[in-house]
Amino acid sequence: MRSTFVGALALSLLSIGAAQAQDAPAPAPAGPVQPSETKQFGDWMVRCYPVKSPSPCDMFELLANKQNQQRILSISIAYVPTSDKHVIQIAVPLGVLIQKGLVLTSDAYTSPMLHYRRCDRGGCYVEMLMQPDAVTALTSGTGPAKITVYADAGKAFEIPFSLNGFNDAHGAMQDLARKKSQTTTPDATPPAAPAPAPAPTDGGGATPAPDQTPAPSPTP
Repeated sequence: MRSTFVGALALSLLSIGAAQAQDAPAPAPAGPVQPSETKQFGDWMVRCYPVKSPSPCDMFELLANKQNQQRILSISIAYVPTSDKHVIQIAVPLGVLIQKGLVLTSDAYTSPMLHYRRCDRGGCYVEMLMQPDAVTALTSGTGPAKITVYADAGKAFEIPFSLNGFNDAHGAMQDLARKKSQTTTPDATPPAAPAPAPAPTDGGGATPAPDQTPAPSPTP
C-alpha cells in the first residue's frame, strides 16, 4: 500500500523522528489511489503505487469485523531503499488509551511501548521508523503475533494478527521498492482511509481482509 502520504511520512521520520500522538482532524475526502501492482503472500499483500515516493511499495495486512467488515487492525510496512530503513504504520480503533500506546509481540520479539502519532475519525495510528531487530524477528517468526492496546479504563486487549507469508512478502516488497523508487510518476492523491472501526473486543470475530484500501498513512 503506498501513496504520497507514505513517502512523506518516511521522509519526515528519517529527518526528525516520530512525533507524539495528537488528535487530528480527518483529511478532506479524496479519491483513493489504486495500486498499480499487487501480490499476495499468505495473509500479507504487497502493493505498489504509481506515485513518486521514496517508498512506493508496502506490505499490508488488514483484520476486519466479520459482520460489518469494518477495520479492527491494519499493519503497513514500507521499505525506503535509499536509506535501507523500514517505516511502519499500525492502525487501531478509537477508544484506546493514548498515553499507554501499544505493544507488538511475536514468538521471538516484544516491542517497547509504541506511542500513537495521531488520531482521526478512522482510528489511532502508530507511525514510526521500524527497528531492524523487529523486522528480523517478524521475518523469522513462526506463530501468530499480536498487538496489545489499552482501553480508556486501562484494560488490555490483545488483537492477534498472522505472520503467514510475512517473510516472502517482505522480500518481494524490498525488491519491488528498489526497482520502482526511481521510476514512479509524480504526485497522486493519497488513498482514502478505511471506514472507522468498532472499539476493540477480545480479539474474536476478526478475519483477514487484504483487499481493502490502505490505512491513512504506513501513508504520510
